[in-house]
Amino acid sequence: MQRSSTGLRLILASVAIALGLIIMLLATASQADEQPCHPAVPVLVYHRFATTADDTMTVRVDSFEAHLRTIEQAGFRIVPLADVLAWHRGGQNVLPERSVSISIDDGHRSVYEVLRPLLRARQSPIPITLFIYPSAISNASYALTWDQLRIMRQDGFFTIESHTYWHPNFHTERAQHDAPDYRAFVRDQLERARARIQSETGSPATLLAWPFGIHDAELEVWAVQAGHAAAFTIDARPVTRAEYVMALPRYLITDRCGEECIREILRRAERQDD
Repeated sequence: MQRSSTGLRLILASVAIALGLIIMLLATASQADEQPCHPAVPVLVYHRFATTADDTMTVRVDSFEAHLRTIEQAGFRIVPLADVLAWHRGGQNVLPERSVSISIDDGHRSVYEVLRPLLRARQSPIPITLFIYPSAISNASYALTWDQLRIMRQDGFFTIESHTYWHPNFHTERAQHDAPDYRAFVRDQLERARARIQSETGSPATLLAWPFGIHDAELEVWAVQAGHAAAFTIDARPVTRAEYVMALPRYLITDRCGEECIREILRRAERQDD
C-alpha cells in the first residue's frame, strides 16, 4: 500500500511539473505574439522639393505625395528617427510593426517654402529629421534661415540635426592636410556644427549625417568624441539592429524613385532578417 501511495505521488508530481512547463511555454508564446516584429526599418533621405524637377535631387511635390500614399497603402507608419534609434538600442514596443523614417539633408529653403505647407495641411503631420550644415544657413541664397528653422522646430514635427559645419568632402580634406591638421579640421566641423545648431535653435544635435556618405573608422571615433550618439550614411539598405550606430544606412531618394521604387524599399525591409 505504501509503495502504491509513493508511486501515485510521483505521478502527480510529474503531471504538475508538466503542466507548469506547458503554462510557461504558452505564456512565452503569448508574449512573443504581443511583441511587434520589425526586423528592419528603412530610413529615406530627401534633399529639395518643387512643383517641377529641374534635377534628380529635386523631388516634385506630386512625387513626394505619391511616396506618402505608397507608404500608407503598404501598412507602414512614418516614425521619428529618435524612435528608430531607441529600437536599434534594443528598446521593446517602441515601433509599429512596419516602420519607416524620413530625413532631409542640407537645409534647402524649399523645405520651408514647399514641404512645410504640405505637411501642415495634413491631418496628422509626419515627423521629419533635418540634417543641416550651419555655414549655409542665413548665408546661401538656396538655404533656410535660422528664423525659419526656429519656426519649424516649434511646429513640433521637425527635428534639427547636424550635417557637419560646411559639408566637406573628407576624402579631399584628408589628402590636403597632414594627420594632426586633418584631425583638427574634422573635430572643428563636428563640434562647431553642434554648437551653432544648439545656440540658434535649442536642439542638442546629437545625430550626424555624413557629407556625401563618406565615413571610416577614424571619423566614426571622432564623431563619438564630439558628442554624436548616431550617424547616418547613404548606403542603400534598411537599418537593422546589426548595423553599427555610427554608420546607419539610408536610401537616397530622387525624383526618379517612383511608387514602385518605394514599394521595393518597403518589401526589402519586410524580407530582411534581424
